[in-house]
Amino acid sequence: MKIFLKRMIVWYLVVAMFIVGTTPKVFAGFSPSEVVGLSQMDRAADLWKIQKIIETKMIRERLKEFGLTPEEIQTRLNQLSDQQIHQLALKLDELKVGGDAVAIVIIVFLVAVIVVLLIYATGHRIVIK
Repeated sequence: MKIFLKRMIVWYLVVAMFIVGTTPKVFAGFSPSEVVGLSQMDRAADLWKIQKIIETKMIRERLKEFGLTPEEIQTRLNQLSDQQIHQLALKLDELKVGGDAVAIVIIVFLVAVIVVLLIYATGHRIVIK
């Protein structure tokens, strides 16, 4: 009876971790009932974010390859509306430079744990000599 209970708990945990690991992240919140305008302070903060990204060496070199001078970049940024500036700043925040390596490490770890639990639940033993 004790072994049966242990196996049931192990399988429950395996299924629960699988479900928790595969559910997508959902960031939900209240939506405003009226249109919220962007203030001048938001535009300045968004422009600061964009300028900080543009000033990195790799981005600056890439823009030079496209034939854009810093003055042209600045004039193009000044031509954008508040909404366009805000969307660009949001996209830059969402940009993941190195990919999603954390998710890959977690998935590999969960697969390893599941394999170990399956070996343990079936009664096999691994002996290292």
